[in-house]
Amino acid sequence: MAPLIDSPVIDISDLSIVLGGNTILEGFNLRVEKGEFVAVVGASGVGKSTLLRIIADLIPAAKGTAKVTTAPAADRRPYAMVFQDARLLPWRRVSRNVEFGAEGLAIGRAERHARAAQALALVGLGDHGARYPHQLSGGQRQRVAIARALAVAPEILLMDEPFGALDAITRAGLQDELVRLWQETGKTIIFVTHDIDEAVYLADRVILLGGKPGRIQSEHRVLTPRPRARDHVEAQSLAAEIRDNLQNAVYDGAGI
Repeated sequence: MAPLIDSPVIDISDLSIVLGGNTILEGFNLRVEKGEFVAVVGASGVGKSTLLRIIADLIPAAKGTAKVTTAPAADRRPYAMVFQDARLLPWRRVSRNVEFGAEGLAIGRAERHARAAQALALVGLGDHGARYPHQLSGGQRQRVAIARALAVAPEILLMDEPFGALDAITRAGLQDELVRLWQETGKTIIFVTHDIDEAVYLADRVILLGGKPGRIQSEHRVLTPRPRARDHVEAQSLAAEIRDNLQNAVYDGAGI
């Protein structure tokens, strides 16, 4: 597990978010330590993706604060996002797609090239830089999206269902790759998913959102040692507990 420090890199306090006249999150509190891997689960529409946009400062708060503490620098971004859709530019080669996010940074062309090459090597695509997106599989395109995020040297990776559209075998492989990347880079990761087993396999801590407006219903430390077995008894027991809590949160939110 990556080392943690005392002061949080993300500190959300008594936050409320209103979009289109609807309160999405209310009275929301969350602290995330540097280097921590946190998974966020919950039913559709509960505010999981909204939480990522709060951290990325894309949505204003109606109440409360969302403080992200990173070291300021012109040659990197404090955070980067990875989505379910890789969102690659089809007319650019893979290496140029990876460079895209770094083009607004205070670095030269040679440094952008070097970062892209390093990021592609990290995700196992070091020899794919000259290809176009249509020449890649779905899993490879997601690897490129992760490489693009790494190329801006963020302290925080915000991941919104990044493996949700992939087949089970590809998904399992990318889960293992993500754990390896996290351990090698020490990034702080906030990972949104509908898949509770995926959350328990990947994360240090699983946050369950529920209700309307959305709130944290429960938090779960994942104590299963790494490297993890997918059929580990303790992990399966924790996943079952989170599913029970999710079911209760859905009923509570629906007023049942």
